[in-house]
Amino acid sequence: MKIAIIGAGNIGGNLARRLTKLGHDVSIANSRGPHTLTELAAETGAQPKEVSDVARDAELVVVTIPQKNIPDLPDGVLDHTAPNAVIIDTGNYYPQQRDGLIAEIEAGLQESRWVEQHLKRPVNKAFNGISALNLLERGLPVGSPGRLALPVAGDNPSAKKVVLQLVEELGFDAVDAGGLDDSWRQQPGTPSYREHDLESLRQALAEASPERREAFKAQ
Repeated sequence: MKIAIIGAGNIGGNLARRLTKLGHDVSIANSRGPHTLTELAAETGAQPKEVSDVARDAELVVVTIPQKNIPDLPDGVLDHTAPNAVIIDTGNYYPQQRDGLIAEIEAGLQESRWVEQHLKRPVNKAFNGISALNLLERGLPVGSPGRLALPVAGDNPSAKKVVLQLVEELGFDAVDAGGLDDSWRQQPGTPSYREHDLESLRQALAEASPERREAFKAQ
């Protein structure tokens, strides 16, 4: 699959490492330019590109940048993807720790719904609750003891199926966490926002509360 990654931080970099090893055609971009990605490109085989061009013809695009930087992406950054390209948002809203106040989210809009509005494309929320180290090192074959489970939320069944399959391919049990309006169940501060196996994650998603904890509210 032709995959574009927007963001070359810990999650983006480790996704590039994992996905290239699985045989995917990966392009990656960051805000500092392709010349800053030569080392990662040499290590992984991923192609470094400008943000404005990285998603061209991509069948799947992973957006993995700080929430506050979403509005700074170039206009039309996803205009030239492959038809029906699947978009993944890995982000989390950290108002006190990093992002500052985002009024719409504070008013109750789901984090990935806010991202979707800025990108002007439907998104799936995934990979937001796993550490970069676990993403790199904890993928295991189906049925292995200690295999971690990851939630995926999204509205389009066919797009979500692609993401669920990708999670499984990476070595994690994929859990359908509902539509994007249900994605609050996997946001920071909820029971699911830590390591879980399959049954534990399902229980954690069911026990989540829509009330945002004080540590994850703007002050």
